[in-house]
Amino acid sequence: MRTTRFLTGITPSGTPHLGNYVGAIRPAVQSSQRADVQSFYFLADYHALIKCADPARVQRSTLEIAASWLAAGLDPDKVMLYRQSDVPEIPELCWLLTCVTGKGLLNRAHAYKASVDKNVAAGNDVDADVTAGLFMYPVLMAADILMFKADKVPVGRDQVQHLEMARDIASSFNHLYGELLVLPEVVIDDNVATLPGLDGRKMSKSYNNTIPLFTPREQLRKLINGITTDSRAPGEAKDVEGSALFQLFQAFASVEETAALAAQYAQGIAWGEAKQLVFERLDQEIAPMRARYESLMADPAQIERILRAGGERARALATPFTQQLREAVGLRSLAQAQAPQAAKAQKSALPQFKQYREADGKFYFKLLSATGQLLLQSTGFDAPKEAGQSIARLQQQGAAALAELGARLAPVEGVDPAEVTQALDQLLAAANA
Repeated sequence: MRTTRFLTGITPSGTPHLGNYVGAIRPAVQSSQRADVQSFYFLADYHALIKCADPARVQRSTLEIAASWLAAGLDPDKVMLYRQSDVPEIPELCWLLTCVTGKGLLNRAHAYKASVDKNVAAGNDVDADVTAGLFMYPVLMAADILMFKADKVPVGRDQVQHLEMARDIASSFNHLYGELLVLPEVVIDDNVATLPGLDGRKMSKSYNNTIPLFTPREQLRKLINGITTDSRAPGEAKDVEGSALFQLFQAFASVEETAALAAQYAQGIAWGEAKQLVFERLDQEIAPMRARYESLMADPAQIERILRAGGERARALATPFTQQLREAVGLRSLAQAQAPQAAKAQKSALPQFKQYREADGKFYFKLLSATGQLLLQSTGFDAPKEAGQSIARLQQQGAAALAELGARLAPVEGVDPAEVTQALDQLLAAANA
């Protein structure tokens, strides 16, 4: 069974809340238990420095988030759990990617554009208070993903652009240096709940309306009792639509439990009684994890050992891959310097795919033989992801994928189909070696 690599990162810039648990932590833990998935989870502490200039807060948040993942059931022996800053190969890859990333691409990043728009509206210089870290955020995120050859990256819709940029950056690198980087696919789960906060808006640190995931039991009760409701009295039917209380309950309850509460809403349950039901249902799931969380928080050294061990395992993958990338870009030992002709021959030892964009705005790829002869040419794709997926299919299935992709492949005059089959077989054999 072929495993698929999933990669998830979380920035340690605050205390995890119920929205983080329902939207990211719980589904990630469930996914990590699948036999066909290889899971990578990391604490993006370099990213935290872009948002937070308080060292104590970064350290505290790193501890809280690591403890939250572990308390929720993430098994560090079965997944790759590591701290971003424990893998120095990631910032090195970030620099290699920086050297092939166009500034125009980064100009279009939503976070950067939002800062510019805010400055323009205020009459300030367009780049006032915009750090290079904010501007380069998409490249560091691309390095996080590409370092570990992630196949799929679960993200919210607000992060889709960064995944598309990571694919563009990887394509640029591969075009120059060969097919070394895996183009990741975005995964969006529309079934994951977005929880309302104390004021009914989306639960977010930005709105200061969150319920901390592992707040003490009585504090959890107090926070739920403070959730905004309407003025309908006991006995009056209440709407489940738009009810923050009902949405919180639904995110933790079974279908049957949710239907039962909906019936009580229709019968006019008192808000105080509804809040008590919500509190009891949430605490039923959270209480066992809270005990584990408190035990971990009381022993930070244990968490440090887990993260250090995860970092070593991550580096066991990152170090040889980084050496391969260094060789590809020319950062090589001078003792093994070759004559230009010999170096060119070595680079051309295998057929190569090249992905590129034409003036018509469409994305193409071609297959070149070891001597540079054009063997296979694609038609135009509307998105780089589609071209990359076709290349991946040919690399993974060899000549067997030709019939499936026939409509997307343009004939190359004078090329014997046997030459194409042979080239694909060579690539397949090299990948499986």
